[in-house]
Amino acid sequence: MVKSCLILCFFTLLVIQARSDLADDQEHAQHPRLQTSRDFEALDEELDTRFWHDKAQSILADKLAGHRKLNENRAKNVILFLGDGMSVHTITATRAFMGDSNKQVFFEKFPYLGLSKTYAVNERTPDSANTATAYLTGVKANYGTIGVNAQVQRGDCVTNSSSHVQSIGQWAQEAGKWAGVVTTARVTHASPAGVYAHVAERNWEHDGEIISSKCSPDVNTDIARQLVEWPVGQELRVIMGGGRSYFRDQSQHDETGVSGLRTDGRDLISDWREIKKQQGAEGKYVWSLKGLKETDLSKTDYLLGLFDTSHLPYHGDRRRTHYEDAEPSLSDMTEAAIKMLSKNEEGYFLFVESGRIDMAHHATKAKKALEDTEEFAAAVELARKMTDEEDTLIVVTSDHSHTMSINGYPYRRQNILSLAPNLADDELPFTVLSYANGPGFADTYSTKDGRIDLSHADTTSAEFEFQATVPLSSETHGAEDVGVFASGPFEHLFTGNYEQSSIPAMMAYATNIGPFAKDKINEE
Repeated sequence: MVKSCLILCFFTLLVIQARSDLADDQEHAQHPRLQTSRDFEALDEELDTRFWHDKAQSILADKLAGHRKLNENRAKNVILFLGDGMSVHTITATRAFMGDSNKQVFFEKFPYLGLSKTYAVNERTPDSANTATAYLTGVKANYGTIGVNAQVQRGDCVTNSSSHVQSIGQWAQEAGKWAGVVTTARVTHASPAGVYAHVAERNWEHDGEIISSKCSPDVNTDIARQLVEWPVGQELRVIMGGGRSYFRDQSQHDETGVSGLRTDGRDLISDWREIKKQQGAEGKYVWSLKGLKETDLSKTDYLLGLFDTSHLPYHGDRRRTHYEDAEPSLSDMTEAAIKMLSKNEEGYFLFVESGRIDMAHHATKAKKALEDTEEFAAAVELARKMTDEEDTLIVVTSDHSHTMSINGYPYRRQNILSLAPNLADDELPFTVLSYANGPGFADTYSTKDGRIDLSHADTTSAEFEFQATVPLSSETHGAEDVGVFASGPFEHLFTGNYEQSSIPAMMAYATNIGPFAKDKINEE
């Protein structure tokens, strides 16, 4: 009996030890102790307890001061900055891209932050069309549709105007304010189109796309025509971005010799100029940075700038391909737009989009996404410096996220575009930034050799496609919430977690326009 008990105790101890060893192994795997980077030098102040307490004191003091005096002035002006596809991970990675995790992307300094829910009525993961409808009109819509409610299905060939929903741009115009649109994408693309267009299919940017969908361009007006001919688009005082080819017929050539895409024989740019002439207004069309710089904004009533045949270049590519002197940056366009719109004593609504953050993520080219986010933040900073917090509300947000994540255990100031310092279980390296899916799969797996060894790859190249788990020709959007940052009158409304469709309601309340003006709200 004693011998049996001893054997049982011995095996029990072995089991306990094995479990303990397994727990230790799991703990080590989950929280590895990596070799300290020889390149890392701690900042002296960060070694001092007092530094962190003083920093917390400063942040706390700023928050308390803000709560003591809420800014409840009526906003004369509202600027909505939209980082297309700018997930929270993108913002965090941009900090590191700027040099260190302790940096702040400019708009992170705004006093109020919230999260918005981005889903479409019929899809969990949204696109830029239904989200634009939400954050510009206050109505959630179906995936792929713009400026219409969810009664309209994507691609419906016949829609009733009763399904159209009005944007905050229209509310501003009806209140006597001016409105404008700035984007690095085509001005007919999904996000900017949310200001002025109503379509069942986001791809109907010109009449040929409607025909390709087997619908009638006589029944359905394409987005470019709506911008030039319909009331809201026609009264936009500033329109700047890309997409020249969507305004001219295939038989016509633009200023650089590139043919248009339309099939109806129209030159909508000439039509826009003629409409302004008939209005007795000074309408200025420009197609280059030189033309924009030479424009006397004080003598211009309407400004149309179409600086590329399609989307404008990625911001980093402007430097790499010497386009800096040919086409304006997002900051250049933002500055011109604010100068132009500020002439109206009643104020303005301005929509500014960095459209190519999203496109870089779709290509899994993370460096380009971070470069465009950095420039986006610079444009926000410029706008905040050009305006007064007492009368101008600036809201910064995104339409949706992407699948990029920050992983591994990179050192504190390690290049965010590099390989993680720890190897995977197959003894091969992996990138700090990676995607759940996308074309970067080609840099991840080989049918012949399995996982690809990136030891000698230049992951800091702008053209490098970051690792992706699932092969797709284009990486997908993500479905998680996105950040909302606010500065100016009624900035405190933007805290918490809310529907994306609440954003225009809060902006409209702040500036007292549209269906959410103060006299139309029951505050009891």
